[in-house]
Amino acid sequence: MKLFILFGCLIYLVGYHAKTLKQQRRFPEDFLFGTATAAYQIEGGWNADGKGENIWDYVTHNTPTVITDASNGDVAADSYNNYKRDVQMMRELGLDAYRFSISWARILPDGFSNNVNEAGVKFYNNYINEMIKYNIEPIVTLYHWDLPQKLQELGGFANPLFSDWFEDYARVAFDHFGDRVKLWITFNEPREICYEGYASDTKAPVLNSSAVGAYICAKNLILSHAKAYHAYNNDFKSNQGGECGITISVNWYGPLTDSKDDAMAAELRRQAEWGLYAEPIFSSEGDFPKELSRKIALKSAEQGYSRSRLPSLTDDEKDFVKGSFDFFGVNHYTSLLVSASEYKQEFIVPSMLDDVGAFTYVPEEWPKAASYWLRLAPNSIYNALSHLRNKYGNIKFIITENGWSSGPSGGLIDDDRVRYYRAALESVLDCLDDGINIKGYMAWSLLDNFEWNEGYLERFGLYEVDFEDPARPRTPRKSAFVYKQIIKSREIDHSYEPDPMTMAVDE
Repeated sequence: MKLFILFGCLIYLVGYHAKTLKQQRRFPEDFLFGTATAAYQIEGGWNADGKGENIWDYVTHNTPTVITDASNGDVAADSYNNYKRDVQMMRELGLDAYRFSISWARILPDGFSNNVNEAGVKFYNNYINEMIKYNIEPIVTLYHWDLPQKLQELGGFANPLFSDWFEDYARVAFDHFGDRVKLWITFNEPREICYEGYASDTKAPVLNSSAVGAYICAKNLILSHAKAYHAYNNDFKSNQGGECGITISVNWYGPLTDSKDDAMAAELRRQAEWGLYAEPIFSSEGDFPKELSRKIALKSAEQGYSRSRLPSLTDDEKDFVKGSFDFFGVNHYTSLLVSASEYKQEFIVPSMLDDVGAFTYVPEEWPKAASYWLRLAPNSIYNALSHLRNKYGNIKFIITENGWSSGPSGGLIDDDRVRYYRAALESVLDCLDDGINIKGYMAWSLLDNFEWNEGYLERFGLYEVDFEDPARPRTPRKSAFVYKQIIKSREIDHSYEPDPMTMAVDE
């Protein structure tokens, strides 16, 4: 009898072990795996075939010292002439989707819809058709930081007419590409557009208007988003059947301690970093964040302003913006800890950071990337997405960017990037296990590119680009093979080592 029981226990344990192995966490079959890029960073062809000048063309040509290596995106990865190779790389990886942006000035050289550049339209038609040919879903971002210079000279995002200009541009894009594009993103990262471009000097157009730049831009941007969303929803969706959303950078800001002061400091920093743009669209109130708005109003009064430096939204504007989404695109890279009193920093007065009055800290033990701001933080995606779900409900989320940087001589064996992607995707699986409605993940980036103010000194690509060779050859890194394996198996195998390292299309 004892032998029988022992034998039965062994059978149970073997069966249990096999069952456990079969329960390896998997991504759903309809989960979209992709990569992401931006037009200015990869296309080149800065003045080819009638393209107009944009704000990055202008800044890099006229003030090259704002770029660390004094470089520019005139040629970049030359995707304008190598788009078929880019699509071949998508096929090699087995991507379900590819997120890219349209250069506004390539299809509307002066920014206005009266002058459509047919050569620019043809380029994007060819690009989209090449993806569709191989069942790769195109996800189009209408604006990824490259405003036509002619519109910037009229005030850009500070001009109250900007929302009309953007709606006109969006309608041109919907008209020409909407029969094949079913996922539209209006703006990429409002914070980086408004704070870094208008209230700081770290992104074009380098206005550095710290007092009001971010706030004026924020109001006009969300109204512009809503105009484009309603244009699509009212006049295109019934025939084209697509969806329209916005992408916001949502890095995680958690309290340094469990004190109430640190909790409030972290909440205020979240409101300033992304709530300023997300709350009007995704919350039930349809307004700027209450606590942040109150702080800005108090600071403005103390500083002698006759009204808050954050412009208010009218009731009609709140109703217009509220609910203007089909999905929430989340760009997520890292985390920071926030304190109300520790690790004090000096801020420009007046400015958004001074308005918030909170201080950030990053533990030294979190692994560092080449980018000074990027660390591998524990549970980072889960912390951010669970917070969004709890705040706005279980709406549709797509992770539209997530990635890791190496230096210019990082090479093809990028184990640190592999570690980061595996950790990030484990965090995505934690979200899925918790019922968070994440429908896709776009790795940043498909290939090395012009990394804005860092030029070519930071590399995010799954594929290495040789920028010294006029042909701009692309070579897969180890991370490309690992990402391909994850996409194909829908699982994360931490023991997987690609060998030999040859990339081919799986037919």
